[in-house]
Amino acid sequence: MLGILILIFIGRHFYKLAEKYNKNAWLFAILGIVAYYVGTLLAGVILGVLMEIFSWNIDFENNYGLGIIALPFGIGMSFLFYSILKPNWKEQYERNLDNELYRSKALTPSSEEE
Repeated sequence: MLGILILIFIGRHFYKLAEKYNKNAWLFAILGIVAYYVGTLLAGVILGVLMEIFSWNIDFENNYGLGIIALPFGIGMSFLFYSILKPNWKEQYERNLDNELYRSKALTPSSEEE
């Protein structure tokens, strides 16, 4: 149940961000959730490698414990993806607004010419 709530939370934030900057909202909501799963997969790989290197004895049949271990990695990966997208889109959006403002001033006849 907790996992579903986290996915809804992540998807909603990416949806709102994409909607704010006129991007494909559903695509980026899904990509935010995919980023979460990539982070949890990465946590599993890192945990497996560390287990082999340091000879840790981790019970991989305890799904609840592994989920708790992988949770911060998934959230961190989603946050990293969000942190990359937001400034890039903000800069792009502001640049587009500046270009539109410049074009609108260039197309409008000035009062001096009349």
